[in-house]
Amino acid sequence: MTIDKKIRVVIIDDSAFMRKMIGDLLEADSTITVIGKARNGKQGIALVKELNPDVITLDVEMPVMSGLEALKTLMIENPVPVIMVSSTTKRGADTTMEAMSLGAFDFIPKPSGSISLDMHRVQADLIQKVRAASTSIQSQAVELVNHHKVEEETTTACAKTMNQIVAIGTSTGGPRALQNILKDLPSTFPYPVLIVQHMPPGFTKSLSERLNQLSKIKVKEAENGEIIKRGIAYIAPGGYHLKVKRIGSSVVVQLDYSASSVNGHRPSVDVMLHSLSNLSKTRTIVVILTGMGSDGTCGVKQLKSVGNAFVIAESKHTSIVYGMPRSVIDAGLCDKVVDLNQVTKELLKH
Repeated sequence: MTIDKKIRVVIIDDSAFMRKMIGDLLEADSTITVIGKARNGKQGIALVKELNPDVITLDVEMPVMSGLEALKTLMIENPVPVIMVSSTTKRGADTTMEAMSLGAFDFIPKPSGSISLDMHRVQADLIQKVRAASTSIQSQAVELVNHHKVEEETTTACAKTMNQIVAIGTSTGGPRALQNILKDLPSTFPYPVLIVQHMPPGFTKSLSERLNQLSKIKVKEAENGEIIKRGIAYIAPGGYHLKVKRIGSSVVVQLDYSASSVNGHRPSVDVMLHSLSNLSKTRTIVVILTGMGSDGTCGVKQLKSVGNAFVIAESKHTSIVYGMPRSVIDAGLCDKVVDLNQVTKELLKH
């Protein structure tokens, strides 16, 4: 592969050490070349305008101009896919979730603080995300807004019995996709919503808090042993598989830390869906959104085999990364394919 065919990356970070380390980690992959580095957001914006890279890695906390401020400008002036490089502190996680809502493609956590000597631990993930970002529909997705008006109405039959559960699985691009869907669910939505978003520990709490502020229904991080209730969305905590089991007339959350990752993830969409397949007399509406890989396909197959699932997949047109939805569609397991801004409307039909 010649250099002009490589994925061209600009690194923006206030630490010279981190700029070098991230650059070395990326260029260990033969498909990637680092074409420029900047020490703050202001310098980074100028460099991006000059070099027109395929992908940007952007530190969250920087002097002169922060990563968040730089991202806002970049999304308006140069909507190139941006991967945020974030600390795992509460503040770092909150800022990262805001960055995702503003148009960042994805993020990479620094394993041990602002100067992480062990960045090699996330090398494979970083390279995978840079590759995915280079072929994404990022520039289209930044402009995607759900203009569909959802009326606050449900049928009497739905309100009387909890015979359905909504299960959502997503990965790269998921935070904005979830925001698009959850913010327009009416406060009277009569079913519980279980969500697996591929995300490391510490970040799912910030994600749930942000989505809760924007939604009419309650959104929270799932807790072990709690009974799931109508009109509440439960997000699997990073580092735990989210399972459910029936106890009497109730369905209870089981968080599993002991099990290993599945499809490279913990939480895994497949694990959640497999547990739902064990609930008798309960229909699951599955929504598979944007994301890399095929997590969720095996779980959907299991649900279909017991005959209690209706499956919605996000279309290629609006998926930031058309991996997880395509896997379900190609397996012939999907009942409906819709653009992201039609998912809420589709949910309310059921």
